[in-house]
Amino acid sequence: MDEKNLLDLWNTKRSQIITAQMAPNLMLIGIFVLAAFGKFDGASDGAKYLTIGVAATTGILSMITQYAAIREAEVLILDLKRITNPSELTKKIAQSRGLVSLFAIAVVGLGLAVFALIVWAVLG
Repeated sequence: MDEKNLLDLWNTKRSQIITAQMAPNLMLIGIFVLAAFGKFDGASDGAKYLTIGVAATTGILSMITQYAAIREAEVLILDLKRITNPSELTKKIAQSRGLVSLFAIAVVGLGLAVFALIVWAVLG
């Protein structure tokens, strides 16, 4: 692949990561609003467990999607490093492997932390 195609692919991977965050964010907003108004206090156990299950499923699928895009982006960085006579943008992206790896760790770590907060908010 040439430099332009690799940069286009880089932008595609970034967009995939952002898009994968949309559904969980909307779901989290819903849970936050319900918890803020105390709607889980009087909810049945079934409704609470369903909420936690949907949050877990949505979060896990989102993390898998994001993690796959991150892994592909890490390999893409290696390809960008092999470009002869790269642009400054390509050089800068090729230096970002550490940040991409850090993002992969953050996706998993923050996902688990947010899930723990959801359980706490729903079950009280």
